[in-house]
Amino acid sequence: MASYVTKVGLDKMKAELEQLETIERPKITAQIAEARDKGDLSENAEYDAAKEAQGMLEMKISKLKNLIVNGKVIDETQLDTSKVSILTTVRLKNNTTKGEQKFTLVPDNESDLKLGKISVNTPIAKGLLGKVVGDNAEILLPNGNKLSFEVLEIYLG
Repeated sequence: MASYVTKVGLDKMKAELEQLETIERPKITAQIAEARDKGDLSENAEYDAAKEAQGMLEMKISKLKNLIVNGKVIDETQLDTSKVSILTTVRLKNNTTKGEQKFTLVPDNESDLKLGKISVNTPIAKGLLGKVVGDNAEILLPNGNKLSFEVLEIYLG
């Protein structure tokens, strides 16, 4: 199944994969060899911990490779900013507090709330997708609360 990524996100994943394969994997292999040299493996906690770390690392490497192979890079030049979609930034007015908020809708693996980047799969993003300037979005959160936003502006950036 294809997952959407930005060019920046894909480059980050490739750099992380290279780091894991060329630096972290050899470190763990060395730890396993060192622990193995200490004797009886049936009672060797260092060996067990190193083997577990190796399993976790290999799982992470496999997951990253899968994301890279199946990643579909989003062409930002083809995005329609007349409505809320992935990679658009949307400026909102909270209809309850009258405060303004701004979110950029991004693929799952690129979300960062501190930077205002939310996954397109969050309840807020799902409630905003397809809306146009002037629309109101009523969003039901997992905790049962409702949010109401007015879309003030949609742009790339």
